[in-house]
Amino acid sequence: MAFLLCCRFSICTSPKLKSLPLPLSLHNHYQNPSITKSNTLSYSYSSSSSYTSSASSMDSPPQGYRRNVGICLINPSKKIFSASRLDIPSAWQMPQGGVDEGEDPRNAAIRELREETGVSSAEVIAEVPYWLTYDFPPEVREKLKHQWGSDWKGQAQKWFLLKFTGKDEEINLLGDGTEKAEFGEWSWMSPEQIVELAVDFKKPVYKEVMTAFAPHLQ
Repeated sequence: MAFLLCCRFSICTSPKLKSLPLPLSLHNHYQNPSITKSNTLSYSYSSSSSYTSSASSMDSPPQGYRRNVGICLINPSKKIFSASRLDIPSAWQMPQGGVDEGEDPRNAAIRELREETGVSSAEVIAEVPYWLTYDFPPEVREKLKHQWGSDWKGQAQKWFLLKFTGKDEEINLLGDGTEKAEFGEWSWMSPEQIVELAVDFKKPVYKEVMTAFAPHLQ
């Protein structure tokens, strides 16, 4: 698949999207489950390694999971922001981050978006009214245990849909300078591409998020 590459300092390599129909405009910004919806919806996802996901009520994420927010940022063309991780370039994801003690999840989503992408020109237009969880694979759990100093089974996420009201030039993968950069490249993607490029253990949650926000993505 051909890509239009816009790189500031170096030519970047594009992810393999052979099964995906739409081209991407890929930008390089180095400038510096089973799932159960309120106990009424379930489906399962399996890969070479099986990871489970589940959902809980809005106010009570399950014990043993780190409270987290996910941000589905869409532009006027209904494309979704995704970025590749600096530590795992083949892994693309939507912005996400932990919820501080006593912090409202919606405020956490706005803060995390700004910290990771530099974007402040956005407004919340929808949210998934329940928590979605995913389990860490054993090797990821071990790595994060040393990084965070806490042993979490996985993450319980509250997802928000935000509309980007600024211009692409506002996006800066150094974020707002308060946190260490996490991403190396970014792109606007279709829902199918978002799921296709996600790591396996996040795919069930990403599928559910795309389903929940589908009315806003058409």
